[in-house]
Amino acid sequence: MAARIYRLTTAGREAWEGEDAAVPADYRRILWMMDLHGSAPETLAKVFPAEMLEEWLSELQELGMIELVPEGEARDDDFAAPGSDKTLAMDRAQLRNAAKQAGAALARTGAYLSADRLRRRPATLKPPEETVVLIVEDDPDQLALADLRVSMAGYKVRVANSVNGFLQAIVDEGAPDLLLLDVMLPDGDGFDVLARMRRHPALGSLPIVMLTAKNEAADIGRGLVMGADGYVTKPYTKNLIIDVIRRALKHEQ
Repeated sequence: MAARIYRLTTAGREAWEGEDAAVPADYRRILWMMDLHGSAPETLAKVFPAEMLEEWLSELQELGMIELVPEGEARDDDFAAPGSDKTLAMDRAQLRNAAKQAGAALARTGAYLSADRLRRRPATLKPPEETVVLIVEDDPDQLALADLRVSMAGYKVRVANSVNGFLQAIVDEGAPDLLLLDVMLPDGDGFDVLARMRRHPALGSLPIVMLTAKNEAADIGRGLVMGADGYVTKPYTKNLIIDVIRRALKHEQ
């Protein structure tokens, strides 16, 4: 089983993106995970019962929603293929300089937004009360505090405490307008989620701000090259996190 690599078909992507009620929720969740995480079965086996997964994958293949990738035919631009991690093109010198500037900003103010990504991002047309912010944070106190602060600013808040919970939230309720993403999660790495989101055809431009307890240049550079819109270091104030959200969405003050 570990040697198999599956690839989503167009029908499979349409099933989870369209939240097709004719497709069972667990199947839509598998399809979504294959888009976000890549589709090596060992990844899926961490979430779904091993004794059921093989049968479910076979059923999805029979339904035409996934297909086996023949050996040697994996494409560089296929998320299902190992080694297809792509990052935003950025000159190494520019990246080092950007990471240095970001580190200085985080040390000084506790927040950083990428001016380049912000410049290229269109303004969000929704008012705050219609704008959904999804907070992914595993610490219960930090999650409750972030929820309270963002809600007090008038935004609609959804929460998840793990990568698995994040995936389920997307399947159940669709994509948010902005993602506040913890770096260290109990069942995954926030940077890995970031990288895969940026490769996704429908969700690649979603504003993503990383929540982190670290401000080392190496970590900052990793996030920037993968496409983070910004960083906020913990602990942070209400005014700080709301300012970052508003600027990332280009909401007027």
